[in-house]
Amino acid sequence: MEWMINEHIPAIMETYCFTDFQLQKLHEHDDSEGPTYIAQYFAESKALYNRYIELFATKFRGEGIAKWGNNFIAFSTLLEVIK
Repeated sequence: MEWMINEHIPAIMETYCFTDFQLQKLHEHDDSEGPTYIAQYFAESKALYNRYIELFATKFRGEGIAKWGNNFIAFSTLLEVIK
């Protein structure tokens, strides 16, 4: 969590592809292998999201793997805010 809060999230926000984020903990879930956290980022447009994917996503995923190896799972899902 310290790495996410102090390093990873600020670095992602410094790409200027996102306007805001939320860090959440998943409850009502089998956490026998550890807790599950969700980082959700908000972009003003699909173009900014695409910019992040094209220019930064591989770099940040690689940094996570280099730091944590097999001790983390990361995946991306694109959501649209309706209201």
